[in-house]
Amino acid sequence: METRIGFGWDSHVFKAGVPLRLGGLSLDHPEGLAGHSDGDVLLHALTDALLGAVAAGDIGSFFPPGDPRWKDADSAIFLNLAMEELEHADFRIVNVDTTLILAAPKIGPIAGQMRARVADLLNLGIDQVSIKAKTPEGLNLDHVAQCHAVALVERVIEPDDLKSMSDVIESQRQLEDVVEDLLASVHGVPKKRGESVYDTEDIT
Repeated sequence: METRIGFGWDSHVFKAGVPLRLGGLSLDHPEGLAGHSDGDVLLHALTDALLGAVAAGDIGSFFPPGDPRWKDADSAIFLNLAMEELEHADFRIVNVDTTLILAAPKIGPIAGQMRARVADLLNLGIDQVSIKAKTPEGLNLDHVAQCHAVALVERVIEPDDLKSMSDVIESQRQLEDVVEDLLASVHGVPKKRGESVYDTEDIT
């Protein structure tokens, strides 16, 4: 089965007077992330990772930052579009892995809740979603939030593929029938149809 990997990255600066949204959650923090939409760097990075996995462009090609329709928009809208593109390309998500880079707030205490929210948005099990956080030590980026995201996707089996598999199974059954007939003619003891042709313990 065909598998692909997509990578996404995003960053936004912190700004006073803006609500903080991360991983689809509203967090209690003195500053939020400045952006044309809600500034959710984690969902933005995930959106680009999914779009990249099927070579469908990037978030900006679907939602230009200058378009007033997306002013303060919930980033879950962007993620939904990426999932639709994935479905149109006949792929589904296997798992996603993300790393937030920010000085504050601390992500560890809410990582489980954030994973559950992202899993819900992506229609995945929580064990298919990883969210980690690092501090930007030595990078002089204490007032910025970044996120790196990787998505593994696999192609969904097409009806034609299922038909081909059925044809192979039927051909195998026909071959077994021929072998059973040969065994019966050689040893004089007919086998029951449906038994494995490889069950030859009694043949000497």
